[in-house]
Amino acid sequence: MTISEIKATAEKLQARFGPAPSTAIILGSGLGRLTDSLERADSAAYGEVGLPQTGVAGHAGRIFIGEMKGKRAALLSGRVHVYEGGPISRVVHAVRSLVIWGVKRIVLTNAAGALDVNRPTGSLMLMKDHINYMGVNPLVGANIPELGTRFPDMSEAYTPELRKDALEAAKVLGIELTEGVYVATTGPSYETPAEIRMFATFADAVGMSTAPEAIALSHMGIPIMGVCMISNPGAGLGDSPLNHEEVRDAAKVAGGVLAKLLTELVGNWT
Repeated sequence: MTISEIKATAEKLQARFGPAPSTAIILGSGLGRLTDSLERADSAAYGEVGLPQTGVAGHAGRIFIGEMKGKRAALLSGRVHVYEGGPISRVVHAVRSLVIWGVKRIVLTNAAGALDVNRPTGSLMLMKDHINYMGVNPLVGANIPELGTRFPDMSEAYTPELRKDALEAAKVLGIELTEGVYVATTGPSYETPAEIRMFATFADAVGMSTAPEAIALSHMGIPIMGVCMISNPGAGLGDSPLNHEEVRDAAKVAGGVLAKLLTELVGNWT
């Protein structure tokens, strides 16, 4: 997708919803019910505003604009994944368009598998870093100077100030929030037990998203925060085979807690 297509989506968002809110939140698998936390909400299907549609179960494919503790926010219920087979530019089209629209910060959420038996299903993990194990990068190809520099720094991809805000808010709310490293794989198959053992030597959770968006946003110089909802134990760590329904069930447990945390954060941010 070209810069003109990104700008066209931003223009459609402006025409449909007016000025951009300061914060946008990308909702991972099973977390679409977080839109219930919005007050005075309005919404549109992705296709109405030029956002690419996803076909993954648990991703509604709608953008919601509303208020969280009196502050406007955009919630995107669903994302495009690398495993769906399209170009990676399509995977990051939504977040790039949000920034061009005028969003100042983006929160990336996902459902992830635990790489440690001591990290329980339904718990939350704040991403302090990631490992891109997908074998693809959204910046491959000619650089688009309007979006960022050719070789962006990734040493603080997950903005320290936003992570500090999240840890402080979690403490105030009595929510257990730990930090960890996320490893992103292409999918759509779940990892093998051998892969889980390997990943566990250098990461804390594994999933099939987020890294491309984080790379694209770092390229654009936008503050980001990442939160994993631990949806299942990694292969070989649990007692049963992995399945997507398990992910969606776990989201029902963690979704309310995550909504509480994000509502507090959006209300604190300007």
